[in-house]
Amino acid sequence: MPQRILLHFSPHGRAAPQTVREFADERGLPLVDAASAADVLERVGRAYPAALVLDGSPDAGQVLELCRHLKGVAFTSVVPLIVYVAGGGEAGGDDAAALALEAGADEVLADGLSQRECELRLRLALRRAERDVSVHPTTLLPGTVQIERDIAERLRAGARFAVCYCDLDHFKEFNDRYGYNNGDRVILILSRILRDIVRAYSPSAFVGHIGGDDFIFNAPLEDFRQCCEDVISVFSELIPLHYAEEDQKRGFFRGKDRRGEEYEVPLMTLSIGVVTNEHRRFVHTAQISELATEMKAYAKTFSGSIYVVDRRHNDAPPPLG
Repeated sequence: MPQRILLHFSPHGRAAPQTVREFADERGLPLVDAASAADVLERVGRAYPAALVLDGSPDAGQVLELCRHLKGVAFTSVVPLIVYVAGGGEAGGDDAAALALEAGADEVLADGLSQRECELRLRLALRRAERDVSVHPTTLLPGTVQIERDIAERLRAGARFAVCYCDLDHFKEFNDRYGYNNGDRVILILSRILRDIVRAYSPSAFVGHIGGDDFIFNAPLEDFRQCCEDVISVFSELIPLHYAEEDQKRGFFRGKDRRGEEYEVPLMTLSIGVVTNEHRRFVHTAQISELATEMKAYAKTFSGSIYVVDRRHNDAPPPLG
C-alpha cells in the first residue's frame, strides 16, 4: 500500500513552517520537499499525497499557477491544497490570501494566525478531504462519492461524455489460488493502468475505484474508445505475468467448484461496460449508474477482454455492441 505523505513546495527553497512540520510529525506523515513545480506534478500524479502545502509568500505567481493547474484537472483536484503566506504576498497579506483562495487553495495560513489556529486549519483541511473524497486504501483513487459528483458535474455542464465501468473476470478464482496479497497487487496494477492511460489520452477525464475489482472512469465522448482499447491492450500484456509459468503456458488453471469438482479457470480478463449521453438524455446520476452496471454485466457474458457500448436511444429497443 502506498504511504501517504505531506508534500511541501517552496519556489524560494524555504523549509516548511514549524507548524506544518509539527503537524506532520504528530500524524506520522513523512514531510517531503518537492524540488520544483514539475516535481510536484510528477509526485501528485504518481500517488495522491495526504495534502500539498505550498509557499505562497512574495512572488507567488508560480505557486498560484500551480494551484490553478492542480485544481483544474480532475485527477489532481481531489488533493487538499494548503497555501501559507508570509511577508505580505504579492499585494499585501489580505490580497495574497484572497489570490490563493481564488486560485483554488482549500486553506490559507497567513501571518498573524496563532500556532493553534494554523494547526486547526490544517486538521480541518484534511478532515474535509476525508469527508468529501473517500479513497480506496490500496489504490488511493477516489471512491463512490467523488465518482457520483464528477458525473453530476458533467451532466450540469451539458458535456457529452462516457461512463466506463471496468470489472475483472475470474478475479475471485485468482484470489483463491494465489492469495489476497497477489489479488491486491493485481488491483493496484489495474488502477495504475487506468490512471496512467486515461490521463495520457484524456486529461479532463476522471478515474475512481468503487471497491474490490470494480473501477469507473468518466471521459469526454471523443476520448473513451482510445482509452478503453489501450487499457485492454496493456492489461492483456501485463496480467499473464502474475500467474505461475505453467498456468501462463496453459492459459488456465484448474479450480474446484463448491461440490469439489474440477474445472478450468481462464486467465483474468477485463470487461468494460460503457454508457454515453450521445443518444440519451440523463437527468440523474442514478440512471447512468444503473445502465453502467447493466452494460458491465453484459460485457462479462463475452469471453476475453472487451468493452461494449450501449447504443440505445431513449425509448428505443436495445441494440447493444
